Amino acid sequence: MGEYVKSKKEMRFSSLDSLKSVEQVINEAEAAINDKSRTISKTAIPEVLAGALGAGVGGVASFAALFFGGSVVGLSAAGITSGLAAAGAIVGGGMAAGVAVLAAPVAVLGAAGVGIAAHAKNKKLMNAKKLCYENAVRAQNGIIKALKEESQADKERLDLLNSLNILLQSAIKDLKHDLGQS
Repeated sequence: MGEYVKSKKEMRFSSLDSLKSVEQVINEAEAAINDKSRTISKTAIPEVLAGALGAGVGGVASFAALFFGGSVVGLSAAGITSGLAAAGAIVGGGMAAGVAVLAAPVAVLGAAGVGIAAHAKNKKLMNAKKLCYENAVRAQNGIIKALKEESQADKERLDLLNSLNILLQSAIKDLKHDLGQS
């Protein structure tokens, strides 16, 4: 077994939101298993299922980027310069040294905070991927069982089961990649 993929660029599912499409396919698989009259046209994602069936392979990928911004308002130029000069005087400098004096603790604490938050977020994503993987495997096993039991069903029903199998197979492969199991 390999190592969990930590690089966002190498991940097939780089965010919790990117797992939603897999969850939707799992939900459709569970609905199809429980309702033997269900066909592609009766699902919430008919285009996705028809596309998977037509292509013979399914893939789920999503990329998310977070942008954070902020601003501080209400500080006057005079207040800023006098504050920087006072901070700079601590190390025997002026306003420029004040920037370094004030920025150093912020940078250190900020980096530590970002590191802690990123670790917690990555752990949450990894746990979500593990759960999604387990659910996808369980759903695919159910679909495979249904395909065997319903081998004489009409074409529309078999198309649904086959398309779900293709999508689940692709999702499982990508989740295994991200979890370091491929």
